[in-house]
Amino acid sequence: MARYTGPKSKIARKFREPIFGPDKALDRKNYPPGQHGASKRRGKQSEYATQLQEKQKVKYTYGVLRSSSLIYSKKRQQEKVLQVPTCYNC
Repeated sequence: MARYTGPKSKIARKFREPIFGPDKALDRKNYPPGQHGASKRRGKQSEYATQLQEKQKVKYTYGVLRSSSLIYSKKRQQEKVLQVPTCYNC
């Protein structure tokens, strides 16, 4: 597993959420990092952009890459299939 070792405040500001726990930098600088971070953001994000952003949040939060996350999700789906309720008249 790959672990992010860079500045955690920058990632929290990128997603505008305290991913690694409470962070004062997120309160002080309420805009994304980078040269053009404080300027106006673009319009509405596409469906793909929001999915990619959520996937990157999971990557930074848990330190899990794509291949590992696929393995975990497949295991979880198999567990859900095996957990069938026994009482059908409830």
